[in-house]
Amino acid sequence: MSEFDALRDDDDDDDDTEASEEAVPQLFYGSSDEFMRDRLRHMYSRRVGPGNASFRWAANWWNYPEALARIDALWRAWEHLRLDGATGSSTWWIEHADHHMPILMSTEGPFAKSEDTNKPGEPLPYTAPPEGLFPDMRAN
Repeated sequence: MSEFDALRDDDDDDDDTEASEEAVPQLFYGSSDEFMRDRLRHMYSRRVGPGNASFRWAANWWNYPEALARIDALWRAWEHLRLDGATGSSTWWIEHADHHMPILMSTEGPFAKSEDTNKPGEPLPYTAPPEGLFPDMRAN
């Protein structure tokens, strides 16, 4: 105990108890698929397709291990950073989306052989995964 402890406003012995009783933030999206389906694919309205298109995407993204890992990472980072009202959104874009999405959408990326297309301004193509592949993590 220091001489300054008496001057602290938070000199409550219940601090540890209160901290452990604080609710853990609830997930906004229950899975990376829900995040992809309801948010991410709508944020990227670039035209994708085979041939000389600049970007690639696969509607069944969950069949590509690299894409699955990267989109899961994007979802988990978004869930964490959304709680930071100051710079969380910008941090997510700069450090996460701006890193992973160009790799995923590259003509040399995991979807390089995909034939899926969309029209300019439309969300990225999407096909629902098999039932049970993405359990809702909010239930855990």
